[in-house]
Amino acid sequence: MGVKPGQRLSSDEQKDLAQRLTAFLHQYRFLSESYVIEFFTEDLWHQLPVSWQSVLQNLSYPQTADLLLDTDYQPRRYPCVWPLSLLAFRASAHALTFPRHSWRGAGATDASARPQEFRDNPHQSSLLAHIFRKHVKPKKQHEIRELGALVEQLCEQTGCKRVVDVGSGQGHLTRFLSFGCGLSVTAIEADPTLVATATKFDGELLLALKKEEQKRCSYELPSSPRHVTGWVDPKASWEVFVKQLEGHVIPAGHCKKRARVSPCCAALDSKSSGPPGDESCDRSDFVLTGLHACGDLSPTLLRHFVKCPHIRAITSVACCYMKLSTQEQPAPPGVVGPPPSTSDRDPPRSDFGYPMSEHVRALPGHELSYKAREGACHAVEHYIRRLREESALLRTHSYRAMLETFVTEARPQLRRAGIQTVKKAHLLTFTEYAKLGLARVGLPPSLPLDPGCVERMLAQQGKVVVYFSLALLLAPVVETLVLLDRMIYLQENGVDSQLLPLFDPDFSPRNFVLVGLKTGG
Repeated sequence: MGVKPGQRLSSDEQKDLAQRLTAFLHQYRFLSESYVIEFFTEDLWHQLPVSWQSVLQNLSYPQTADLLLDTDYQPRRYPCVWPLSLLAFRASAHALTFPRHSWRGAGATDASARPQEFRDNPHQSSLLAHIFRKHVKPKKQHEIRELGALVEQLCEQTGCKRVVDVGSGQGHLTRFLSFGCGLSVTAIEADPTLVATATKFDGELLLALKKEEQKRCSYELPSSPRHVTGWVDPKASWEVFVKQLEGHVIPAGHCKKRARVSPCCAALDSKSSGPPGDESCDRSDFVLTGLHACGDLSPTLLRHFVKCPHIRAITSVACCYMKLSTQEQPAPPGVVGPPPSTSDRDPPRSDFGYPMSEHVRALPGHELSYKAREGACHAVEHYIRRLREESALLRTHSYRAMLETFVTEARPQLRRAGIQTVKKAHLLTFTEYAKLGLARVGLPPSLPLDPGCVERMLAQQGKVVVYFSLALLLAPVVETLVLLDRMIYLQENGVDSQLLPLFDPDFSPRNFVLVGLKTGG
């Protein structure tokens, strides 16, 4: 039994799904933990069941998209009879995954895979006022409009006038919530350069509003959001987190009704002065949000939400699952550490980014490796489109795997060496690509390449793509387990939650938002 679109799972159903997910992923761990760059060095193709190899080896790229990756493609026409084990693998991967298409049924309708709001202009959302589009890429325009509306709705439900935006970056969502929705917003961001940019953009928007005011009757201009430079420590308590905001969050007595800008019109709206809400709401309460909060930041915000009495609701959009801490890997590579002032005498950490829930932690086989979590960040919809277009970009998988062969033969200690992306690699011959790649790992670009070996590996490009697609099929399954674990954690702590595919997945791959709302006192 799979997860149906729009279905809300009971506590028992969530736990049952978690058990099935861990069992399934444990069975196919050899796929989720494999590195496609080792396709030749580890002979990955022959690690597949023999019956799979024979039916997959000659698949075209469009067939790979239609028969393996696309959940909804019908009718499937197979070039030969597939073994039941392969059919079961594909069917289970699709059935165990949270549906990724918009809960309201809206989505891309053209070949460009862009939402309808970009139909007239691919760079500007027709649903967003021009002042909120400046400096904002189309993907982010789509996201701040959708998430901003949801946060505003939660503020109305809870009666909160205040929002804290964590990991706010350049402040695009912050400005939309503050100037567009009339909310008092505090934004916290670890990178001081981004904070400076956000403040600069705030000033530009206010200047634009001032010019607009001069053309119209006099209106009260919205006040700017407050920006805080700060690193949110996963080991710190919610009290420390709130302390970071003190002196920056608008004081309780300042929670008056605010002027706002219509999100879909640049004119000031004097009649719409902020969400009605419940005037009895404690003025120290707020709604917490994080748009693509990286790694452990998302779990940290969920823990603060559960424990802090002032946080009434949360919207959590996660990303960078490979940067989640686990018991097996407490400090994943690439994770930003605490500032130097953090004490080295802090107690050992016990709350990791995954798993969060007691239930999932107790399940055998629940562990997710760095590679499995990294794979969960891949964009399945983008890859399906690339396969159907038979894009030349697909050959880069083979190029990198072939390069790995020559690199490890010359210097075994350079296995899985990080190689900076070679621009326009798909337009190069392998020899040209190899010269650039070898130099980037400190090997001579003139390193001899056996022509016969190169030819044999190039002939297996289709197999490399099929193998990568099999592993990619598990990416949404891993993401489902990570997000389900967070839902179960909230349930264990008495908070009901809902997971919404808020963004168009063809446009914004990390499109799920986890919504939590505290009810009652």
